[in-house]
Amino acid sequence: MNNLHAFRRRALLAAGALALTASSIAHADDVVRVGLLLEMSGPFADFGKQMQTGVAVWQKQFGETVAGKKVEVIVKDVGGSNPELAKRLAQEMIVRDKVQVLGGFGFTPNALSVAPLATQAKIPMVVMNAAATGLTAKSPFIVRTSLSYDDVVPPIAQWAVRNGSKKAYVLVADYAPGHDAEAAFTAAYRKAGGEVIGSVQTPVVTLDFSPYVQRIKDAKPDLVFAFVNGGDVAPALFKEYREKGLPEAGIQLVGTGDIVDESILDAIGDRGVGTVTVFPYSPSHKSEVNARYQRDYKALRPGARPSLMSVSAYDGMAAIYAALKKTNGNADGEALMEAFKGLQLDSPRGAISIDPTSRDIVQNKYIRRVVKVDGGIANEEFETVKPGAP
Repeated sequence: MNNLHAFRRRALLAAGALALTASSIAHADDVVRVGLLLEMSGPFADFGKQMQTGVAVWQKQFGETVAGKKVEVIVKDVGGSNPELAKRLAQEMIVRDKVQVLGGFGFTPNALSVAPLATQAKIPMVVMNAAATGLTAKSPFIVRTSLSYDDVVPPIAQWAVRNGSKKAYVLVADYAPGHDAEAAFTAAYRKAGGEVIGSVQTPVVTLDFSPYVQRIKDAKPDLVFAFVNGGDVAPALFKEYREKGLPEAGIQLVGTGDIVDESILDAIGDRGVGTVTVFPYSPSHKSEVNARYQRDYKALRPGARPSLMSVSAYDGMAAIYAALKKTNGNADGEALMEAFKGLQLDSPRGAISIDPTSRDIVQNKYIRRVVKVDGGIANEEFETVKPGAP
């Protein structure tokens, strides 16, 4: 009798365990987990905070469910450009956290290290900042909502020559996006009729631009094109540019929007006034979508300026939700990748789409100038370059 009782008890426990497992599986089927690799600490911590807030704004505006699925966001801190850590954290999220989509990627080296994992696991990888040319070709599971420098840079070279520049010097950070920016500017500037008389590649996190800026001044160009990252780096470049007297020597500073990123504009201050850059977004962009985005971002992160990084993360979530709608909630990697192709979205930066072949973003580029406004400074758009423009 005791043996029969024990058997029944074990059977009931086993049935309960099976029911719990089934319940857990059913719950898991109702959840889509998005794992974000972000820079949440260190000198580029604002990168991660920008992207995390952009994701939060999307979910504040459109909810945490789509196509009957709850979208759960998991964040891991990669700290900066750290490919080995990025790869390890991505493995953890795939194996332990069971994420169905990876996202974030502030730095190209991190994205490159994770690309083979995305391919092997057949998990979509939404790049929300890394901007190296050809990045989406590194895995059939990569889609990008940020930018690529071969697309963004040429308009500033063409603008410079149209406005009288004849000789340029190029200063870029010494890693893949910097090399891409240099190549794109040099090719477009020469094609437009200008001459590049020198170039220098600087350490990614250097704060000492003195020797490089002096070399530029001695070369006597009429223009210097710069690409360096935000954090403390770009403000250090502006400080040296002003202290070495390049404006007085008639050397204009232009670049990509990275050098006057919204997160560092206050640190740059009046030193940045007059700087002309090219980027796919400015907070001053005039549209109802952007006005709403600005309000919601500032409500979630008071005192901070939303940058392209935050908008790219917002658009990354928009793409994930739109893809899930197309698949009726099916989070299978291959199904989602097909759904990403050709998406058209209304972004705070304007209309964007995902190229069905390259899986890269298609968007406007804006020529902007740093101006004083309302007691502070801002990037003000004054020229729009449409996709496909020469």
